[in-house]
Amino acid sequence: MKLSDADLHFSHRAIKRKKLFLILSIISVVVALSLAAFYTWQSTTQPDFSVGIHAVLVLLILLTARLNLRQHVYARILEKLIAEKR
Repeated sequence: MKLSDADLHFSHRAIKRKKLFLILSIISVVVALSLAAFYTWQSTTQPDFSVGIHAVLVLLILLTARLNLRQHVYARILEKLIAEKR
């Protein structure tokens, strides 16, 4: 099966961003853990601190990190597949 020019262009762009996806994933995990620690500290020092919405924010950031890691893996696989075709 031959890839179209648009497919190859898309694949090459994803491969170029492979490192960016990994960096964004790592940064997202660090930010989520930092926020979780901060929100834990806030909840212990302030009795009226609402944890619910802040926990959702941390969860969404972790899901973003997971998505970026998945994109990194897909780009790595695309890179190997394209190298095999040549």
